[in-house]
Amino acid sequence: MRVALIGSADFGKAALEAFLARGDEVVAVFCPPDNPKSSKPEVLKEATLAKGLTPLQFASLKSPEAAQAMIDSKADICVMAYVLQFVPQELVKIPRHGTIQYHPSLLPKYRGPSAINWAIALGEKKTGLTIFRPTDGLDEGAVILQKEVAIGPDDTLGKIYFDHLFPLGIQALLEAADLVVANNHSELVQDEAQANYEGWFDAKAAEIHWGSHITQIYNLIRAANPAPGAWTKFGEQKVQIFDCHRHIVPTFGAVQGKPGEITQITLDSFFVSCHGGQIEILKAKGAAGKVSGAELAKDLQVQIGQYLG
Repeated sequence: MRVALIGSADFGKAALEAFLARGDEVVAVFCPPDNPKSSKPEVLKEATLAKGLTPLQFASLKSPEAAQAMIDSKADICVMAYVLQFVPQELVKIPRHGTIQYHPSLLPKYRGPSAINWAIALGEKKTGLTIFRPTDGLDEGAVILQKEVAIGPDDTLGKIYFDHLFPLGIQALLEAADLVVANNHSELVQDEAQANYEGWFDAKAAEIHWGSHITQIYNLIRAANPAPGAWTKFGEQKVQIFDCHRHIVPTFGAVQGKPGEITQITLDSFFVSCHGGQIEILKAKGAAGKVSGAELAKDLQVQIGQYLG
């Protein structure tokens, strides 16, 4: 089939390589304009050039030039893989079989840009991916294909995305493209009564409040690992927490220390008290970079009885 691709970053690169590897003809690759503030080249752009293709970089995909480039491609289908620009309906309807898009949640749940983070932070036991028809609404189009992924009790954002939703997503795009081009697909309208939207899981969302229950704190740290990194403060020093263990106690009276209090320092870690137990910090980042919990405690001259937050 003749495929037009709109995307960016590693996911867009992987989609490009997957369609080419199985013999499809990629007839247009739309990727974001170069960022003058970044010294790093756009990953999809570089991959496109490496394959002997010419990347199409438009300041706006609403421009007549972008539409003409899509018309000229004579694409059978357009695939959207990690898209950072607004894509108007005038563009997505040009290919003979329209456009499909990847989203890392089980739509209509967790619409928005940080779907995986929020699913983990809010304690979901499963998530998944959706291939759908993009509309001008945010992640609101008809569903073509979905795949579920379990969220284990200790799974991080990195594990769920890189081990599951990334590779499954590439395969799902191939599968959905085949179904659509062969006219063997169905399109299920999303149930708005089940829909929810979450905004960016940014630094504000990733702040740890030690007065929260241990399960909420642990889920937040998992959801922000590796990015944006759950954080707290020790005095004026910002500390990001990545790998950790949770130690739940059976009764309220068994909790050691007050919320945010450092109760123990070991050879590898240090412990922070919260409602319901203690968080053992195994890997964190301070001014000196990412180190073990014990190394951070040493760097900051942390003492038992002092507080985070």
